[in-house]
Amino acid sequence: MVHALPAETETRAAARIIGVGTAVPAFSYTQEELLEVFSITDPKVRSVFLNSAIERRFLNLPPKLPDGTRRMETQGELLRKHREHGIEMGARSLQACLKQAEAELDDVAYLCCVSSTGFLTPGFSALVIRELGLAQETARLDVVGMGCNAGLNGLSAVSGWARAHPGKLAVMLCIEACSAAYVFDGTMRTSVVNSLFGDGSSAVAVRAGAPSAVGNEGPSILKFSSCIIPEAIDAMRYDWDDHESKFSFYLDQDVPYVVGAHAEIIIGRLLEGTGLRRNDIAHWIVHSGGKKVIDSVMVNLGLTRRDVRHTTSVLRDYGNLSSGSFLFSYSGLVDEGVVRPGDHGVLMTMGPGSTIETALIQW
Repeated sequence: MVHALPAETETRAAARIIGVGTAVPAFSYTQEELLEVFSITDPKVRSVFLNSAIERRFLNLPPKLPDGTRRMETQGELLRKHREHGIEMGARSLQACLKQAEAELDDVAYLCCVSSTGFLTPGFSALVIRELGLAQETARLDVVGMGCNAGLNGLSAVSGWARAHPGKLAVMLCIEACSAAYVFDGTMRTSVVNSLFGDGSSAVAVRAGAPSAVGNEGPSILKFSSCIIPEAIDAMRYDWDDHESKFSFYLDQDVPYVVGAHAEIIIGRLLEGTGLRRNDIAHWIVHSGGKKVIDSVMVNLGLTRRDVRHTTSVLRDYGNLSSGSFLFSYSGLVDEGVVRPGDHGVLMTMGPGSTIETALIQW
């Protein structure tokens, strides 16, 4: 059944997703191969890798030494990796996105770049504009350091800009070279992070206007809803490691339960005033935050394995891709070809803050 939404969720210039593109590095590794590469023998650490529901990740590993072992990179080298591989992946995913949207580089009027795996000034938006030769008048925004939830924070900004400029093309580009944020010190803290994240970039093109002007192949973005959990502000964070002279990411073991406990609250807020119930949602695109996170969200929202099939397949084949993970899942749903006109979908991401971000879309 197609539900008619109340006036506050409708707009004569709805922002519509008209294209998505993804890109990953050239090299991928199984969890077993990574354990071998880094000569990890600790049974507890090996268990973390092998029980992650991840089969393979795309990564830019540290350079090899003459004896075949890997040289640990300095923070400066990691920042260069973030920049160089980020620009390369970002350019490819943006071009793939524009191809699907049947648009050209010159059509991009607004570019929002999202990243948490390094720091640059000027940011990726300026660097990608120069790399691809986008127009000098391209408006831009960089969203930095918000973590895995930031893809929906960026999409909110992009859809808002698109609604304010009907007919003009806005693009969000998530660039996450997660291998540029690794510390290899043998501790369980860093091993959990090292077992989970992969490198990847994804882009989404958005345009507002009448359906006849933007095409009917993509969904309208109807509504966003956010939930920050201040008491869990330290559950996901970067710390400076004086011994390693690097930033070190931390994930609290209670993150899945914190996210799960608030999942029902945020979805209730998202659907409030729309006339929709949870069982009216045909498609769930949930961030691939990790096996326990996905399971916790499933239990608390009453979702099935089929509901999160694209979330779990992205985790299996790529690992956690931080801010851009949900667009990999969205791309999988579109490629599956099961979406029907009138279907509603929920996009859901989680990250530092601790924060849960959601969006309601309709085809």
